[in-house]
Amino acid sequence: MNLGAFSVSLAVKDIAASLAFYKKLGFEPMVDHREQGWAIVKNGEHVIGLFQGMFDENILTFNPGWDQSGQETEDFTDIRELHRQLEDAGLEVSNANLDGPDSRGSLTLRDPDRNVILLDQHR
Repeated sequence: MNLGAFSVSLAVKDIAASLAFYKKLGFEPMVDHREQGWAIVKNGEHVIGLFQGMFDENILTFNPGWDQSGQETEDFTDIRELHRQLEDAGLEVSNANLDGPDSRGSLTLRDPDRNVILLDQHR
């Protein structure tokens, strides 16, 4: 099961303050849309999404078809196949949106401690 790139998506209260904080830790913006309430920052292979007002809790995020730099990979497991594998493994999948344009799709599940895991395919 190839889940793709990994990042942590943080629900933040103040996008500008969060960007300033993570910059002091050596993170640089990959994508900066603070005017829309979100940004993606990176330090080496570590990626953090900062999202103000978009969701209520932090999320573990996987992007099938992307590497850690947000570049498309040749070999990956499609979101529809991941959905089948997760359900075959007896995991409860929710919010499955598998009919997006250009093969896009997403789904969520929760780990035993109720942490949200998002699989979000952008291609």
